Amino acid sequence: MQTESEGRAPEPRKTPLYELHRGLGARIIDFGGWLMPVQYPTGIIEEHRATRTGVGVFDVCHMGEVHFRGERAIEAVRRLVAGDVGHLATGRALYTVACLETGGIVDDLIVYKIASDHLLIVVNASNIAKDLAWFRQHVGSWCDVVDASDETGLIAFQGPKAQAALQTLTPTPLDNLKSFEILTAATVAGVAVSIARTGYTAEDGFELFCSADDAPRLWEALLAATPGPGAKSAGTPVGLGARDTLRLEGKLSLYGNDLTEETTPLEAGLGWVVNFDTEDFIGKDALLRQRSAGVRRKLVGFVMVGRGIARHGYAIVDASGARIGEVTSGAPGPTVGKNIGMGYVPVSLANAGTRITVDCRGKLVEAEVVSGPFYKRQR
Repeated sequence: MQTESEGRAPEPRKTPLYELHRGLGARIIDFGGWLMPVQYPTGIIEEHRATRTGVGVFDVCHMGEVHFRGERAIEAVRRLVAGDVGHLATGRALYTVACLETGGIVDDLIVYKIASDHLLIVVNASNIAKDLAWFRQHVGSWCDVVDASDETGLIAFQGPKAQAALQTLTPTPLDNLKSFEILTAATVAGVAVSIARTGYTAEDGFELFCSADDAPRLWEALLAATPGPGAKSAGTPVGLGARDTLRLEGKLSLYGNDLTEETTPLEAGLGWVVNFDTEDFIGKDALLRQRSAGVRRKLVGFVMVGRGIARHGYAIVDASGARIGEVTSGAPGPTVGKNIGMGYVPVSLANAGTRITVDCRGKLVEAEVVSGPFYKRQR
């Protein structure tokens, strides 16, 4: 007999910072089964600008953390992902993808090598259950595969003033922490953390792992952080809205939009995260065949030439109005001052300078394909 609750969608989950977001006046939405702040009273544009000029503080506690431990941990992760995990040094991280046998992307993720027998993979929030089942299906007998997502808090601290502000809260020297490195035995504002120099904003910055119970205390300390004596607080809370425009300006792909199980890393412009010289990983044969035959479509970045904003799902059409591609991400770029987007087009239209047409709800708007990210930070 079916109970009243059977068949209903599960209640959205809350991160450890949910009540603090409410206290800050955030507008909360259901994002992939999580109640998350989309913006605060200052608004998306101001949050975006604060991250580009100061420091943005992001709740990313909804992301998943899966630990691989044991003598065969490295071997297991090498089987699961397309990147060169075998040559990853302890304390280093690697952005890569996990693929199906077809070459389609299971998820894009970051692998951190904690020790010779311990690796941590951070996965997208909407994919935690799927990824965990997939990991265990393929290598669950090789090593311990432990889901620590519920016990782990994760806060991103991003922007040009991030290092100066974070240094005031920790005795750990940050000068020598390079991009895609992680320190696993540090404290920030008295909270035990691991500090990774990674992020999703096209800015310099850090991601701080802590226990879920300590996340609220760490969040409040980061919001109050200053870049130096006498300076005003640099930490600005940033929601999902600005997180999306920040990553889009950097042409950083979003799983579920730009990347799916129906797209391959070669089509998505992520061939650089695939190491064909490493031992067999799942999907390698399919990707080798695709590399040999050549891809038929590519993910490109484009700038709107006409008046209009490209949105996820809009058609890219040819001169007759026939659909030839699709917009996967699109929004105004507050820093670059242009309406920008990403989408899949036939290879023949993928070169920079090529004009394409986007169907914006019945209005045909011209756009131009561009190479590289829309925004690059000053180094």
